Amino acid sequence: MKLHLTLAALFTALSFVSAEEKEIFNGKDLTGWEGNKDLWSVKDGTITGITPPDPANPAKGILKHNTFLVWKGGTVSDFELTFQYRIEKGNSGVQYRSKELTPGEFGPIISGYQADFEAGDTYSGILYEERGRGILAKRGEKTVIKAGADGKKAVVEVTGTVGESAAIQASIKKEDWNEYRIVAKGNHVQHFINGQQTVDVTDEDAANAPKEGLLALQIHAGPVMVVQFKNFKLVESK
Repeated sequence: MKLHLTLAALFTALSFVSAEEKEIFNGKDLTGWEGNKDLWSVKDGTITGITPPDPANPAKGILKHNTFLVWKGGTVSDFELTFQYRIEKGNSGVQYRSKELTPGEFGPIISGYQADFEAGDTYSGILYEERGRGILAKRGEKTVIKAGADGKKAVVEVTGTVGESAAIQASIKKEDWNEYRIVAKGNHVQHFINGQQTVDVTDEDAANAPKEGLLALQIHAGPVMVVQFKNFKLVESK
């Protein structure tokens, strides 16, 4: 089994070796990105998203819905994306293979796979499908997603583990920079934080599994928060 997993990981890595890295952030401004400019900006070479306080309740953010900064340089299918993030309060993530819905009061609304992270201790590293099937793998899980019977909700089967959730969380630095890596190949997706794999998902729910779509960054409704991103490296499989 270990040999099989090693060979599978090697094959995935080799599929990206010959591909060229694509620049998606110039480090200076939001050229190539689209979102609410009152919430998103570039500060000190980082993409920075904020949730302003509600004047009626300053302890609470003003947002009424999750909103996103959308990369408009194309779509992604099979790819590897590495980036660094830091977050103060709240929840965020990177959408991939996603689609844009009707925008809301505070900007773009996106549906699709999300590489989740947060300031708390529960959700960093999970695979979540925004405005879709919900949590597809908790941190540390290896899962297979099956179509639900008669069109009902998809079934998430936990088939193994990639690590112990508390140990992964312990390696994540609070309010400091962490490195996130997403690998998507066919119906198989993997997340890594600071070099530790957090989930391994095979999505066999063919009718609902996203195969290609947008990249986007999230600001989550909730508390006043700050999230920052930098050092993006996108390599698409040939």
